Order: sequence, then structure tokens, then C-alpha cells
Amino acid sequence: MWFMKKNITIIGAGLVGSLLSIYLAKRGHKVSIYERRSDMRSEDLSAGRSINLALSDRGLMALEKVGLASDIKNICIPMHGRQIHNIDGSINFQRYGKEGQFINSVSRGELNKRLMTIAEEHGVNIHFNEKCKTLDWKNDKLEFENTAGKQLPSSKADLVFGADGAFSAARLQHQLQHDKFDYHQYYIDCGYKELTIPPTVEGEFAMEPNALHIWPRKDYMLIALPNLDKTFTCTLFFPFEGELSFDKINTAEKVKKFFADNFADAVPLMPDYVNEFFTNPTSSLVTVKCFPWIRDDKFALIGDAAHAMVPFFGQGMNCGFEDCRVLDDIIEKHGDDWSAILKEYQTLRKPDGDAISDLAVSNFIEMRDKTADPKFLLQKKIEARLHEKYPDKWIPAYSQVTFSPHIRYSEALKQGNKQEKIMHEVMQLPDIEIIWGTEEIEKIIIEKIEKR
Repeated sequence: MWFMKKNITIIGAGLVGSLLSIYLAKRGHKVSIYERRSDMRSEDLSAGRSINLALSDRGLMALEKVGLASDIKNICIPMHGRQIHNIDGSINFQRYGKEGQFINSVSRGELNKRLMTIAEEHGVNIHFNEKCKTLDWKNDKLEFENTAGKQLPSSKADLVFGADGAFSAARLQHQLQHDKFDYHQYYIDCGYKELTIPPTVEGEFAMEPNALHIWPRKDYMLIALPNLDKTFTCTLFFPFEGELSFDKINTAEKVKKFFADNFADAVPLMPDYVNEFFTNPTSSLVTVKCFPWIRDDKFALIGDAAHAMVPFFGQGMNCGFEDCRVLDDIIEKHGDDWSAILKEYQTLRKPDGDAISDLAVSNFIEMRDKTADPKFLLQKKIEARLHEKYPDKWIPAYSQVTFSPHIRYSEALKQGNKQEKIMHEVMQLPDIEIIWGTEEIEKIIIEKIEKR
């Protein structure tokens, strides 16, 4: 299909903005990105500022559509399941999905640098140190404040995408000039801080590299994801306030005692954890929901700017990448009718953005509170067995989200809630710990599925 070339501006050169620019450039549009930060490719990325990312099937599907999946896999490490570190020092492995299914650990910075370079190879112009100041809808003009002291004239664009993250300046301009804009943001009661597990003295991984490591401790948890340089990026999710919190753990002695009491097996692997605890920033975790995402045929929000979420389902990036793929599918359908394109994009993606945001908060509770609970583990064992025997009737919620990109997030939430109600009833049955693997239990569950 032939398309009329548009002059398109994307605000934000992060992961989603960079991938979106590649999609649009491949369709022949003239694309410019304005990014408030400096070019990360020319500087060392500071530690402690970004959670490692888990690239899963939805994100890979979006990358594959523009021919990038195999290239990006080269900077990923497969993680086949959760390695749970119990407080007594024991370890158990919980496989993701079916045999052969896995998610991929990837450095946010390395992935972002790769996507920006590929975007430029496709003719995209990226302007750094450009902070979005004003969007003039009447005259289709944009004004930016250059944070490096350079002076640039205002620019014109036929179409603008706001891809500048959870605290989007583009969204704020859209909101301030809209008389019926709904906006909700809320923070969970935990923040996060990054720590590091370096390679061993032999230069090898200090733990199993093909797993996402979790130390679940009810009110808080530590996780660790592998990196290509044989390090692990650890993230402590911890309350801001309370008896055990960032507020109270404020001396080296308290940090040492807290880690010795709760993460004893990790302490020998983290030689600099006390210094990192005080040096690396403590960051907050926010969910953002808003509406509308679009303005006529001129503007749309995408990625975190439209639907920021907490990281506990590993879907923030994957959802943003899926935004790009779905938008491209709609462009293929509607051609140059950008009013129709943006309306359908919003109609499809708004319910899915809300759904995965809710699922992410729920999964935080699961990871923190339940992954070490025997009854929860039994429930997951029953669900895995059902999925193996009846794959057309039962797909666990995690598999629907992570390994089934053809299932919408909103449908995964609906089906997951239905299945959770069934499992809640089943787990109350007498002697479930003994009879869980019987045909009787299977029959009960299948009958409940068919009735609902």
C-alpha cells in the first residue's frame, strides 16, 4: 500500500519512541525525535537508575515485524524460570510456562542505544538535550528548550507522538489544553534501589544465569537479573516507611543486620552492597492511567506516556512495543486516514493498557508474598498440569500475558480473574494437598470452566 509521506515528530528517544520511529520511517515518513537527555551512546550509563528489563514474546513479536528480533536477541540472556531463595537458605526453581518457554534479561541502556542507532540508519533525525516546552495545536508547531544552550527554531509537524515516559511533558501539554482529560496516578508503598552481584574471581556468573532470582520476604523482596558481563543487577523493593523501611534502615550497621537476617545467601556475593545502598538512588514506582490519548489526527500518546505501570509483570516495555506493532497494523488497514488510525489505536489499546497495569500490581503481591507459600506453589502445580493436559481450556494468567501475544491483555485479565475464582474454590477442598493430582479434581475444574 502506498502512503502519503508525513512530517512526524516523536517526543522521547526511549525504547518505545525509538522503535516507533523505525516503524514510521520504514513506511516512508520523515521522522524526527526530540529527546530531553543527552545521547547515552556517548557517555557512561550511571548505575542504580534503571531496572533490568524482561523482553518476552509480545516485545519480540513487535521487533520481529521490523526485522529486529534476531539482532536484539544477541544482547539478551534467556531466563527459563524463577529461582526462589527461601529465608532458610534453600532454593527452588519455578519454571515459566511450558518446557522451552522463557523470558529474556536485557539491559535497558544497551537496548535503547541499539534502537537509536538502528533508527538513525533508517533516516530518523534524533535531537538531544531538547526539552518539550510548548505544543501549538492550531499552528502545528512545537517549541523545545535546549538544555545544552543551543538555540533551535520552533519546528512544524503534521503529526506528533508523545513517547516521553511516565512523567511525560507531551502528555502535560495535551492535558492542559483539553477540557475533559482524565488523569490518575498512584504510587505503591514500596520504592526500589539497585545493587550489584559481580562475577566470581574466575570471571563467571555467581549464580545460575538462566533464571530470574527472587528472595520473597512478604513485605519486601530482592530480585536479580543476569547481564552479559557476568554480573547480576539486583533490585531491592522495600517500603519507604515503617519499622523495616528505607526510612529506618539508615546506618551501615542496620543495613548489614537487615541483609544478614533476610538475604544471608546473597551477602557473600555482593561485596559493595553497603556502599551501594547509600550511594544508589531510591526511586518510586507509579501507575498512570489517562484518557484521551489522542487529539484529532494530530497527536497520540504511546508507551509509558499513555500507560505507565509498575515493573512486576515485566510488561512495561513489551506493552509499549506492542503499541507500536498494533498501530502499524492499523496504519496498514486505514492508509492515510490518520483520524481513523488514531481513533482505532486508542479504542484497542486503552483497555489493554489499563488491564496490564492492574495485572502488574497484582503480580507484585504474588512475587513478594506468595512465591514461597506452599499452598500457592501447589495451586501453580495444579494449573500447570491442567495447561499441559487441556491447553485449549486452561492457560495460566502468566502464560496468557507472557507467552500468548495473540491474547489481548484485557482478555488475559478477564480470563485470569475467572480462573483465579475457580482455583480459590478448588484450594478449599478437603485434603487438596493429597488429592490434587487425581482425575476427580480435573473433572471438578473442567466442569467449573464450562459452566462459566
